[in-house]
Amino acid sequence: MKQFAGAVRGHWGIENTLQWSLDVTFREDDSRVRNRYAAENLAWLKRMAISLIKQQKSKESIVMRRRMAGRNVNFLAEIIGLPTS
Repeated sequence: MKQFAGAVRGHWGIENTLQWSLDVTFREDDSRVRNRYAAENLAWLKRMAISLIKQQKSKESIVMRRRMAGRNVNFLAEIIGLPTS
């Protein structure tokens, strides 16, 4: 029973960390999207974006890396794995 409880807590720890990360990075709790399909598609895109942003190693926070990618085409290309010019 203790092993099961530990596994459940571990799962929710990962889930809560992802949810927190999505909320902080993309302000997901403030989303006004009500269409189910649109919400699912946006959630998938946000999870993929977070995954790519986390793979790019730098000292900046995830939020800052997201902002930098929006302002700097070369940084965005680096995040998504395209050659930079």
